[in-house]
Amino acid sequence: MNLRLATLADLDLLRYWDEKPHVVASDPNDDWNWGIELSRTPDWREQLIAEIDNRPIGFIQIIDPAHEESHYWGDVAADLRAIDIWIGEETDLGKGYGTQMMKQAIRRCFADPTVSAILIDPLASNIRAQRFYERLGFQYSDRRWFGADDCFVYRLNRADWDDIPE
Repeated sequence: MNLRLATLADLDLLRYWDEKPHVVASDPNDDWNWGIELSRTPDWREQLIAEIDNRPIGFIQIIDPAHEESHYWGDVAADLRAIDIWIGEETDLGKGYGTQMMKQAIRRCFADPTVSAILIDPLASNIRAQRFYERLGFQYSDRRWFGADDCFVYRLNRADWDDIPE
């Protein structure tokens, strides 16, 4: 699996994936404004396309929540990262791709020695996502509303990740 930067060439694909029922169900109230966001490269964010054999299969966004412009995560420490992830096609679900994507994203985050933990915010109703993150070592932190979304916040501390075998 390869992670590469998302570009404007991915615009149609991301818009298409963004309308898929399983993607909408995991993130029902967000408008990613793909046309605008893909043309921006702020230093606090990476938007990545996951590929297998040069075939795009998913999307990952890694942000520095302390510097992200909308302050979605509120007032947080400067040593954190936050991840959004999804698989584009239903036929690619359940094949281990999400695990591979997350492991690469986690390694990418922790490659920076100043990052102490990673945050994620699955919907409170998304039990499958919660179990997925727990298998990767994320631990439940609290329940929060992000706009209209009732979410569970999970946290993966660097020390906990170091304990998980490849």
